[in-house]
Amino acid sequence: MPILVVVCDIEGTTTSLAFVQQVLFPLSRKEIGAFVDSNWESELIGKLRPEISPFTKENVIQTLHSWIDSDLKHPVLKEIQGRIWKNGFESGEIRGHVYPDVPENFRKWQARAVRIAIFSSGSVQAQQLIFRYSDAGDLTKYIDAYFDTWVGTKKDPNSYSKIAIRLNVDPANVLFLSDVEVELDAAQTAGMKTIQVLREGVIPGKHQKVRSFDDIKL
Repeated sequence: MPILVVVCDIEGTTTSLAFVQQVLFPLSRKEIGAFVDSNWESELIGKLRPEISPFTKENVIQTLHSWIDSDLKHPVLKEIQGRIWKNGFESGEIRGHVYPDVPENFRKWQARAVRIAIFSSGSVQAQQLIFRYSDAGDLTKYIDAYFDTWVGTKKDPNSYSKIAIRLNVDPANVLFLSDVEVELDAAQTAGMKTIQVLREGVIPGKHQKVRSFDDIKL
C-alpha cells in the first residue's frame, strides 16, 4: 500500500540526541525552580499533587529535577519543559537542531502530497518550537500534525493506532521513522510500516534501516 503519511520521532531521528541532552535538558533543569515558584497555584502544577507527597514547592522541584535527570517521560514534566524552552527559543538563546537531510526530504515528501506528522515524548509545544526555530529555518510549514505522550507512550501499539485514527488514515499507509527499536516494534504491531534511522550511536535492530532520510524511498 502507498505511503500517505510519514510519522517521525524527533530525538535521535530528526534531531541530535546531544542537542536534547546537552542543551534542552540543562536549560529546563536550571529554570524549573523559578517556573514552579511562579506557577505554584496553576492547574498544571496541581496535576502533580496525587503523585508527590508532601506536596511542597521544595519537594515538587526536587522531584522534577530527578525526573529530568532520569529522562522520565511524564506528560506534566514535558509540558513544563516546553513552556520553559519557549522562552529560550523565542529569545534566540537556542536554535533547534535538525540533521541536514531532514529539511530537503520534508520538502520533497510534501511536494509528493505525503503528509508529515511528529510523535515525540516531548510536548507538542516543544516539538513545534524545535521545528519553528530550527537551524534550517521554520520547518513547521511541512508538518501537518504533532502527537505527544498524551496520546499514549511510544512503546504502546495503541498509541500508534490512535494516531492513525486521528490522521484518518489506514495504519498500512503510514511509515514510522525512529532510532528506537521498541518504538518501531509498537508501530509495526499497530500495522504501520517502519524504518530504523541509524544516527550516531544507534544499535541496529531487525527493522529496515537507513542512515539518512536521503536513503528512504517512498
